[in-house]
Amino acid sequence: MIDEERLARILDLPKVELHLHHEGAAPPAFIRGLAQEKSVDLTGVFDEHGAYAYRDFVHFLSVYEAATQVLQTPQDYYRLTKAVLEESAANGVIYSETFLSPDFCGGSDVGAWREYLHAIREAADEAEKTDGIVLRGIITCIRHFGPEKAKASALCAAETAGDWIVGFGIAGDENKGKPRDFSYAFDMAREAGLRLTAHAGEFGGARSVYDAVTDLGVERIGHGVRAIEDLRVVDMLAEKGIVLEVCPGSNVTLGVFPSFAAHPIERLRERGVTVTVSTDDPPFFHTTMKREYEHLARTFGWDEETLTEIARNSANAAFCDDTTRAAILKRLETT
Repeated sequence: MIDEERLARILDLPKVELHLHHEGAAPPAFIRGLAQEKSVDLTGVFDEHGAYAYRDFVHFLSVYEAATQVLQTPQDYYRLTKAVLEESAANGVIYSETFLSPDFCGGSDVGAWREYLHAIREAADEAEKTDGIVLRGIITCIRHFGPEKAKASALCAAETAGDWIVGFGIAGDENKGKPRDFSYAFDMAREAGLRLTAHAGEFGGARSVYDAVTDLGVERIGHGVRAIEDLRVVDMLAEKGIVLEVCPGSNVTLGVFPSFAAHPIERLRERGVTVTVSTDDPPFFHTTMKREYEHLARTFGWDEETLTEIARNSANAAFCDDTTRAAILKRLETT
């Protein structure tokens, strides 16, 4: 058991989040408000309590994409970014990397994407000044949209790579296609100097993690938790220093594991894998970074030292430049 005073100190720790989907972090009230403004019918997106409603992972993807219908202009993404960062900062997040898909921001047209990116960055700069939270972007292609659309997303990534767009990845339905189908897009991003991550080992098994590492050459894996089903893959992750962006609350809510106690994050860590903690799509999964920390403290006995180590892992694995990383690490040590 952890006493409440210690839990309060744990919840107040500064946090670093590496796995956050921008649209998926939209508060339901924000999306409902935009829908009302724009007269967009979102029947079926929310339950009777106003929360996002879905049956399973595939239906979740459909609901996610339906909710994005109201995000139609760069100004909408400016407002979204402000809302997302306000919530993150309230949970003690000092640095975050958000997944952005040009498919939802101008239809993967480079010119339109630049306008959306400008609006997102403007909101992020304002939040950094007011709330002290630093944001960077990782462009993701959508796996179930197919390899050709992934190339268009990679072109948007390559054309805007720099100090703010720092990475490229892939999200979506892991059961559609193989990682190697997206090699061209990842090669394009790599050549542009972007660092690479990929969703795997959530609804795909341990082999999906192995394939993402070997076929796409990523240095981080989104989720990756089902690597635990094959200890050879776990050991490969440890040996190669591949970092896992673990989202325990998401995994439990979606039924990947039946409970926090059954979640393998502690076993992966004990086996030498570098793990980090994130929320994924927090309002969809009824979580926050504080809630993740509370579950980890109560379930595994993780204390301030352990969770500060996790935050340090995250900062060291972040795709930002070294100057930004040093500033974040300093805040972790001095707060």
